[in-house]
Amino acid sequence: MGLPVLPPVSPMLAKPVQTIPPDASYEPKWDGFRSICFRDGDQVELGSRNERPMTRYFPELVAAVAAELPRRCVIDGEIVVATDHGLDFEALQQRIHPADSRVRMLAAKTPASFIAFDLLALGDDDYTRRPFSERRAALAGALGSGPSFHVTPATTDIDTARRWFDEFEGAGLDGVIAKPLTLTYQPGKRVMFKIKHERTADCVVAGYRVHKSGDDAVGSLLLGLYDEGGRLASVGVIGAFPMAKRRQLFVELQPLVTGFDDHPWNWAAHEAGERTPRKNEHSRWNAGKDLSFVPLRPERVVEVRYDHLEGRRFRHTAQFNRWRPDRDPRSCTYGQLEQPLAFQLGDIVPGLGDNH
Repeated sequence: MGLPVLPPVSPMLAKPVQTIPPDASYEPKWDGFRSICFRDGDQVELGSRNERPMTRYFPELVAAVAAELPRRCVIDGEIVVATDHGLDFEALQQRIHPADSRVRMLAAKTPASFIAFDLLALGDDDYTRRPFSERRAALAGALGSGPSFHVTPATTDIDTARRWFDEFEGAGLDGVIAKPLTLTYQPGKRVMFKIKHERTADCVVAGYRVHKSGDDAVGSLLLGLYDEGGRLASVGVIGAFPMAKRRQLFVELQPLVTGFDDHPWNWAAHEAGERTPRKNEHSRWNAGKDLSFVPLRPERVVEVRYDHLEGRRFRHTAQFNRWRPDRDPRSCTYGQLEQPLAFQLGDIVPGLGDNH
């Protein structure tokens, strides 16, 4: 490639803040795989947040580049899978697969889209040292709309940004990004701002995974909620503890350790070698990661912080808030969770999902 900005590039990042700051450009926060797309004629590369190429996993986007992007450009954005019911992150995760035949089958079945929100280079011009207001204007002028590549909506009106924050969650988006108008592109640095939804829920601790160190320490706690049929469903994990706390938890939880015969997640699949309560659960970049767990009697309740649900689970790792010894575990149901109003992706970005 002979571009003025060459791969790999670590994307510019955002730091969390509690409220939407004034005097900025605001965008919806998309929930997918962060990617920088490099095109130099017939050469195309899709980089990832950790600078690993993702090109082979999204052949439909590579094919769409020729028709939808300028001949020489570098564009920062998010790869998403758009459906009639919003963004589908699980379908996106399935694309990271070693078998080319499966990748191509999924590319036809659940095609991805690219949401562009920054411009690093166009033709022979390096835009990274230019202010964001100029990069945004050049991006909007250089790209059309779909069917695979789209420019994200943006506004400088803070009231519109607040409305987006409230409404767009129903389509699977998880907050708002704020970018100072004078901001240059700074790879790998947290110089933007992200405002995400934060809620609390009381969950049952149904198991734990041992810490990767191999010590007598807890790596993460497995969380459950009771569904409408009275079954304990796996909803996510919490795992951000200091090492001293991990060792303390290991000791505290030993009296609750039980066998799978007496555990609500004693599924036949587990005995067949599937070592997690959630079928086919896997790490995004390490599908072979050991996700076995130690079952606990579902007697302890913990209050956690979470941003939003994807399906019936927390989309991201939840955060520990406090123990709730006053709560009856059976009272920890899905009924306590706030459900956002439904919102259509096509009302956010016209044409998004039309290639699905």
